[in-house]
Amino acid sequence: MRVGVLTGGGDCPGLNAVIRAVVRKGVQEYGYEFTGFRDGWRGPLEGDTVQLDIPAVRGILPRGGTILGSSRTNPLKADNGIRRIKDNLVKQEVDALIAIGGEDTLGVAARLADEFGISCVGVPKTIDNDLSATDYTFGFDTAVNIATEAIDRLHTTAESHMRVLVVEVMGRHAGWIALHSGLAGGANAILIPEQRFDLDQVCAWVESRFKIRYAPIVVVAEGAMPRDGDLVLKDGSQDSFGHVRLSGIGEWLAKQIESRTGKEARTTVLGHVQRGGTPSAFDRWLATRFGLHAIDAVRDGDFGKMVALRGTDIVRVPIAEATAKLKTVDPKLYAEVGVFFG
Repeated sequence: MRVGVLTGGGDCPGLNAVIRAVVRKGVQEYGYEFTGFRDGWRGPLEGDTVQLDIPAVRGILPRGGTILGSSRTNPLKADNGIRRIKDNLVKQEVDALIAIGGEDTLGVAARLADEFGISCVGVPKTIDNDLSATDYTFGFDTAVNIATEAIDRLHTTAESHMRVLVVEVMGRHAGWIALHSGLAGGANAILIPEQRFDLDQVCAWVESRFKIRYAPIVVVAEGAMPRDGDLVLKDGSQDSFGHVRLSGIGEWLAKQIESRTGKEARTTVLGHVQRGGTPSAFDRWLATRFGLHAIDAVRDGDFGKMVALRGTDIVRVPIAEATAKLKTVDPKLYAEVGVFFG
């Protein structure tokens, strides 16, 4: 059997660990051969491949990013996209495909499996941790650790100048990174997409900190919105999956806080630094286990499924079920941490 592997969507730490585990077990245990498709769905769409074998995956466990490259290519919107993918899989003699990605990448895999009969297995990847059916996605833990370290460092400079520091983290629709890093980093306010924020309340929290001579840190997810406002966009452009480019909520919020409170406010946008660099130990562990179980699903012919973490067990769930809705922060969980605001 020849198995294809691709990594789609935004890069994140742990992708290489999945590739390594899939190839190592597939070659050593099952005698499979592997073809890597470059740049997400662009690879099978255009027939752009690279040979994957054990020497090719040596030393990649601690590396961030992906040796296969990634993109936000949507083959469902390409001319004759499905036919081209099918033809290229036949041309490359690929019998099954392992798609490693988030909501968009796996959404394509679900349709290819359910509607077009392509043998696909999914592996959940996103730093946002917003895929339902799995307790955690790899990449999330690393992103939270990076954001937490940044918040720790910003506390000291904020206190030195007694100014407000607004930290913008990733999170388009789900505030998991903001919630976890904000709580771990001792933020005085955490603003997430799931809960529209009251600007007056945020300013009140800020002022309450200054009353005890404490410089406040406000953590805001890029998709957070004020109660009486809209998303702050970088521009009006969209990617092939219809996503607009978010950027600027942190800068907007800092200006609002400064004008309303009279306190100096600065912004730090962590951006892609959250997605880069070496994966944490947990993400290496989780990504490796996902890879091992993904190749087992291929061996079993259990296609149209995604591997998922439930407690400490790796299970298989329908890809369509895992991508049907996003996993967002429960209001009760958000309310729990409210005691630390202000």
